[in-house]
Amino acid sequence: MSLTPHVFWAQRHHELYLRVELSDVQNPDITISDNVLHFKAQGHGAKGVNIYEFTLEFFAPVKPKFIQRSTQRQVGITVKKSEKIWWPRLIKQERKPRFLAPDCDRWLDESDAEMELREKEEERITKIRTESRKREDPFLYLKRGYLFMYNLVQFLGFSWIFVNMTVRLFILGQDSFYDTFNTMGDMMYFCQTLALLEIINPLIGLVKTGVAPALIQVLGRNFILFFILGELDEMQTKAIVFFIFYLWSSIEIFRYPFYMLACLDSEWMLLTWIRYTIWIPLYPFGALAEAASIIQAIPIFNETGRFSLRLPPPLDFTVSFSVFLVVYLVLIFLGLAINLRHLLKQRRRRLGSRKRKMQ
Repeated sequence: MSLTPHVFWAQRHHELYLRVELSDVQNPDITISDNVLHFKAQGHGAKGVNIYEFTLEFFAPVKPKFIQRSTQRQVGITVKKSEKIWWPRLIKQERKPRFLAPDCDRWLDESDAEMELREKEEERITKIRTESRKREDPFLYLKRGYLFMYNLVQFLGFSWIFVNMTVRLFILGQDSFYDTFNTMGDMMYFCQTLALLEIINPLIGLVKTGVAPALIQVLGRNFILFFILGELDEMQTKAIVFFIFYLWSSIEIFRYPFYMLACLDSEWMLLTWIRYTIWIPLYPFGALAEAASIIQAIPIFNETGRFSLRLPPPLDFTVSFSVFLVVYLVLIFLGLAINLRHLLKQRRRRLGSRKRKMQ
C-alpha cells in the first residue's frame, strides 16, 4: 500500500487551500483532471522519507489550473472553484478520509468568510477612491463652478428669449414676427457673444468635447447674427428673424440645463433624451432658416454694395459680398452635415448604451 501524507484544507467562496504535511519535497507531481486532484511526491512525512500520494475528488467543479508552493516544511496548493459558492465539504464522498483534516490556521465558517469578502471589497473601493482623489485636478471644483455658472447664464438668457417670443406670439400673433430683432436682438447679441467661450473651453482643456463642432455652430450663428441681421436694417424687420431666434433658443433651453447637471455629476434621464433627440428636427430647420436669411440678404448687399471688395489695377473690378454669401450657402449645409454626424455619434453613445443596459 502507498503512503498517504496528512492533508489540511480550508476554503473561501472562490477558492480552496490545501496544505500537505511533507518536508523537503522536490518537484511534486500534481494534476487536476475530471475534477480529481492527484498528488505524488517524495518527501519526509510521518513514515520518514518515502513516496507519498493521495487522490481527492472535489465536491463541486474546480478549474484545472492551480497554484503550488513548496517550502522545506510543506506543500501548499491553491485551487480555484468554478463557481463562487460555499461548499458543505471538500470532497464528493460524505465519509472523510483519515488523512484529511481542517486547516485551523486558515479555517473560517461561511459567515466569517462573507465578512472577510466584504472587508476586502471595501478595501478595494477605498483604494480606488484614494487613487482617484490623488489623480484629481486640484482646480476641479473651480472649473466646475465656472462651467456651471456659464451654462446657467446662457440658460437664463435663451430662456428669456424663448419665453418672451412665445408670449408675444400668443398676444400679437404674426405681428410679433416683424419686430423680433428690435425686442430680442440685444439679449441674442449677449448670448452669442458669450458663446465664443464654447470654442475656448475645449481649446484650453476645460471640456473634453471637440473644437470643430463648436467652431462651426458658434461662428456660423454669429455670422448670421452680426453680419446678415445686425448690419442690414432691411433684414431686421423680416419674419425670418423670428424663426431663426426661436429655433436657436428652442435648442439651447434643453442643452444648457443638461450641461449644468453634468457639472454636478447628476443626470435627469428625460432631459438627456430630449437633449440628444431634439436636434434631429431643429438643427435642419435652423440651417434652412439661416439659408433663407442669406438668400433674402443677397439682393440687399448687391444694391448697397456693402462689404464689396474693390480689386486694385490691373484687375480693377469689384467683387460683391453676395459672391461670398453664395459660397457660404454651400458651407452652411456642409457644416450641418458635420454637426449632425457628430451629434448622431453622441446620441448612439449615450442613448444606445442606456438601451443595452435596460435589456
